[in-house]
Amino acid sequence: MRVAFVLGTTSGGTGRHVRMLVEGLIRRGHRVVVVGPGSVEEQFSFEETGARFVEAPMSDRPHPVNDLRAVLAIRRVTKDADVVHAHGLRAGALAGLGLWGRSASRVPLVVTLHNALTAGGLIGVVYGGLERIVARRADQVLVVSPDLGERMRVLGAREVGPAVVPAPVPRAARRSPQEVRAELGAGRRPIVLTVARLAQQKGLETLLDAARGPWAGEDETPLFAVAGDGPLLGELRRRIEAEALPVVLLGNRDDVPDLLAAATVVVWASRWEGQPLSVSEALMVGRPVIATAVGGVPDLLAGAGILVPYGDVAALRGAVQDVVGDGAEAARLAAAAARRGAELPDADEAVESVLNVYGRSRQHE
Repeated sequence: MRVAFVLGTTSGGTGRHVRMLVEGLIRRGHRVVVVGPGSVEEQFSFEETGARFVEAPMSDRPHPVNDLRAVLAIRRVTKDADVVHAHGLRAGALAGLGLWGRSASRVPLVVTLHNALTAGGLIGVVYGGLERIVARRADQVLVVSPDLGERMRVLGAREVGPAVVPAPVPRAARRSPQEVRAELGAGRRPIVLTVARLAQQKGLETLLDAARGPWAGEDETPLFAVAGDGPLLGELRRRIEAEALPVVLLGNRDDVPDLLAAATVVVWASRWEGQPLSVSEALMVGRPVIATAVGGVPDLLAGAGILVPYGDVAALRGAVQDVVGDGAEAARLAAAAARRGAELPDADEAVESVLNVYGRSRQHE
């Protein structure tokens, strides 16, 4: 089978997911081409897998000239494909436009939606237009959360199904928890870890509100450690310093398994998440998890963690206090996380899942 992937700008989970699918398809003897901006080839090295990479100027914002060039590139590159699989809303909409108008040799289009919009205004209007293009043009839409699926059905998508987005098996920690604690200056304090891009979607203002306390005493005040980088770095740093919050910003880290092993609990305060790889990794290594009940997180946890409403500072702080103050509760959550982590799908299941989707899409033609 000849599969063409279309991918927009990404620096995280979407790119890793596509790389995993590309590797799996090539191992099974399929021919793969990836179309996207040069930055994704630089970061994810698709050609190392045996795929062909074709650069197309796709950005995360509308750009009439570049968008037209991307549509024409997609149309040219996919003319011999058996199926086109786009990842992300902009990539899906551009792929839909690139395939529009074909009749005798129409290529089925599958679109995986990895994210939801959490901002309004003009961006929201543009996003809504892209959603409608995807709903009308895609033969199948795969979604990482039930709310995205419902949105696509309302907009008239022909067929909607769940996306299987596994996390890679985390490597073993290379340092002991004691070494990590010493680096962070945690002393005897509990460590509350967050692994997230420093961006609006991640609800980090709520995390900082929760970190403010009150806490019982200095030794019982958790150290909130945030691993990640992003556009809110300066704003968050200024607030942490101004309010003397017990929060340390660690920047991008290549030792997340070490941080997870040292964490008392791992927390996400996000406005929205699909199937975040960082949450899957925490489950797979058996760490207690607290997260907001948004998007695909409740299905991902399946009871193996504490869910709190988004934006509820008191509920988030209370959940942290319950875990860091009760060793038995922390141990129960850790065991539940490990059980759930062992149930999560792997890369082979994800590849088999998309092959089944491709087969159904081609039968509809």
